Amino acid sequence: MSYTGPLALGLNNDKPHTFAPSNATILAVVVGNALEWYEVVVYGYLAAVIAALYFPAHDAGTSLLLAFGSFGLTYLSRPLGAVVLGLYADRFGRKTALQLSIWVMVAASAAIAFVPTYESIGIAAPTIMVLSRLLQGFAVGGEFGSATAFLAEQDPARRGYFASWQFASQALTGLLAAGFAAALTMLLSADEISAWAWRLPFMFGLLLYPIGIYIRGNLTETPEFLAAQVKSGPLRLTVHWRAFALAIGLIVLGTVAVYTIIFLPTYAVRSLHLPAADGYITGVITAVLQLALIPMFGALSDRIGRTPAPIAAAVAMLLGAWPALAWLAGDPSFTKLVVLQMLLGVATAAYLGAMPALLAELFPVRARSTGLSISYAFGVAVFGGLAPLVHAWLIMWTGNPAAPAIYLAAAALVSLVALLVARGMGPHKS
Repeated sequence: MSYTGPLALGLNNDKPHTFAPSNATILAVVVGNALEWYEVVVYGYLAAVIAALYFPAHDAGTSLLLAFGSFGLTYLSRPLGAVVLGLYADRFGRKTALQLSIWVMVAASAAIAFVPTYESIGIAAPTIMVLSRLLQGFAVGGEFGSATAFLAEQDPARRGYFASWQFASQALTGLLAAGFAAALTMLLSADEISAWAWRLPFMFGLLLYPIGIYIRGNLTETPEFLAAQVKSGPLRLTVHWRAFALAIGLIVLGTVAVYTIIFLPTYAVRSLHLPAADGYITGVITAVLQLALIPMFGALSDRIGRTPAPIAAAVAMLLGAWPALAWLAGDPSFTKLVVLQMLLGVATAAYLGAMPALLAELFPVRARSTGLSISYAFGVAVFGGLAPLVHAWLIMWTGNPAAPAIYLAAAALVSLVALLVARGMGPHKS
C-alpha cells in the first residue's frame, strides 16, 4: 500500500492515508540527527582550545591528551544510552525515542556552551565539562539506533538509500562543525577565540534545536514497527549475540575513519605545523564530498548488494593508510592535506554508504533499534571515540607523524574480516 497527500511528507495528518516515504521524511530525521552529532563533533574540532581552558597541564601535549581523553570518555556512556533508549524505541516507537534523545542533548549542550573555565571555578570546570559530555554520549547512544531504524524501515526496496542518510547527516554535521571552526580561525585572533568565540559554535547549535524538536514532534511512526507490534512474544536480545558481534566488527573501520577525519585538523597544526585554517578548510571539503557520495553509495547498495563497495574501501584503507600519511608527513603542505582528506573522504563514503542498511538487516524489527544502538555504541566507544587519543599517543610514542596509519590499517583489517562473514548472510526477514 502507498500513502498519498500530506502524509507523503512523513508528517502527522488527521486523515487516514497509506504510506510512501519521501525526501521530506529523510529531512525530518536528518535535521535533528545532524544537530545532535554536531555538538559531539565540534568538541573534537575545538579540542586544542578546550584543552588549554579546561584541562591545563605543564605542557601542551599532556593538556591535549586530557582533552581528547574527555572526548573519548564520553563514549563510555553511549552503551548505557544505547540500552535505555534502544529498548525504549523498540517498546514505544522510533518517534518517541528520537524526541527524548534530542531533549537530553539540549540540556548537555547548554551546559557546555556556558560552563565557566578552569581559571574561574577550578576543578568544577572540567568536572562539569566531562559530565556534560557523558550526558551527550547517553543521548547519541540511543540516537543512532532509533534514527537508523526509522530510515531503514521506510522502504525495503530502497533501504540502502534511505538508511545511508544516517551517515550523510553526520557528514552534514562535519560540514557545520568544520565550517564554523574555519570561520573562527580566519576571522578572529587566537586570543579572541580562547576568550569567548569558541563558545559560538555550541550556541549556534542551541539556536537550531527548536527546529529539530518541532520536526521530530510531527513525525509518523514507521509501518514496519507498527506491523511488528502486532506480534506477541518477549524481546530476547541474547539470541542475537552473533549479530551484535558482527555489527561491532563492521562498525570498527567506519568509526575509526570518521574520527581520524575529525582528528586531522588538530593533527595538521600539532604534528605538521600547518596553519589552523588549513585543517578546517580541508575538513569542509571532505564533509561536502561525503554528503554528496554517501547517499550515492547507499543507493548503489540497493542494486549491487551491501558488501562490494565497503570491501573495496576497506582494502584501500588497509593498503593505503601508511603510504598516504607518510607522503603527507614527509613534506607537509595544504595541497597534500587536501588530497589526503579527499581520498580518505571518498573511501569512508564508500564504506559508510551501505553500512546502515547492512547493520539494520542483521536484526529483526522488534530488536532493531536496540541492536543497532548497542552494537554501534560499543563499537564507537571502544574503537572510534578513543581514536584521536590513540593517534596522538602513537605519534608521541613513535615520534613518527605517520603513526596514525597503524590504527587506521588495523581497523580496516578487523572490518574486512567482518565484511567477508556478512557477505554470506542474507537480510533478516522479520
